[in-house]
Amino acid sequence: MRFEHFNEIDSTSAELARRGRAGDVSPIWLQANLQTAGKGRRGRIWESQKGNLFCSGLFPIEDGDLESAARLSYAAALAAAQTCDAYIHPDLITIKWPNDILVDGAKAAGILLESGTGPAGPWLCVGVGLNLLSAPDNMPYRATCLSAHMRTDDPEEIPTAMGALATLARHFENWRKIYAKEGFAPIRAAWLARAAGLNGPVTARLMDRQVQGKFIGLSEKGELEVQEPSGTVTYISSGEVFFSQ
Repeated sequence: MRFEHFNEIDSTSAELARRGRAGDVSPIWLQANLQTAGKGRRGRIWESQKGNLFCSGLFPIEDGDLESAARLSYAAALAAAQTCDAYIHPDLITIKWPNDILVDGAKAAGILLESGTGPAGPWLCVGVGLNLLSAPDNMPYRATCLSAHMRTDDPEEIPTAMGALATLARHFENWRKIYAKEGFAPIRAAWLARAAGLNGPVTARLMDRQVQGKFIGLSEKGELEVQEPSGTVTYISSGEVFFSQ
């Protein structure tokens, strides 16, 4: 696996998309100290505060199945959660559908997948932002960072971006291999074991309606399974999801 570091860049994901469109789809992770145009889901800005991890990985989609490759979003979420495990107590860490990492109920990491095609074939870009040392305070949701929940104040234990990336990349590669050999089932089971709000009330805001009910599981396609009061199970592939406390 190759790694490249930038002091400043517009966006690690944007750079890898440019490379993918140009025909370079060999696996690589990019990490930057500062992103001037980082973004999250639905075009939102991802604030690039100093000392946090901003990285993206590029991978070829060898079988050309974009729908299948999209389920690696859950593998990325597991890898990010396992990276957090290295610094704080695992009991604090949950995953909010589909791939936000929560620490004690507040967002600590976000993941954004993009895909495209180029001369060398289809590619997948996995972008990860992980709050290591600080968290923004002007977001519409609670946010936190790992350093606020660490089990020690030993300076040698404080997470660094490069150290966190090495851990993240290792875990993601392991899940990628599992997915190639065994399919989605092992990832689905591991994700559900860390899912925030499972078996509790949930509200999903879709493009054309709002769905309320109980979060009962994850489908084999990676859809959120919501059991409505009528007993009907609705499968949600995209939308804004809110879990009641």
